[in-house]
Amino acid sequence: MNSSIKNIWIESEESNDNTDVIVTLQDNNRYAATFFTYENIVALRMKNQKSGECLNGRFFWASDMILVERASRIEIEEIIEHLLDEKEFTSIFKKIKEH
Repeated sequence: MNSSIKNIWIESEESNDNTDVIVTLQDNNRYAATFFTYENIVALRMKNQKSGECLNGRFFWASDMILVERASRIEIEEIIEHLLDEKEFTSIFKKIKEH
């Protein structure tokens, strides 16, 4: 694990899912993003076509969204480390403001 990471909290590790992820860095700053599998986006689109949401599935959006092949801990950790190494992490993850 990247030395600047203190903790990674993952809401769910289901294969066809979307999951909120909170990363706490060593400086105690916390950042959040939502990981969606490609399969989950298709399932959401089909659901929206039936329910009428998002103009019958014609669009989909989510803030701080990251699309992934699998929503596994290993995959998510590798992506976070890559984003930190490439200095892209804070462009994608949203900083959580503490009250």
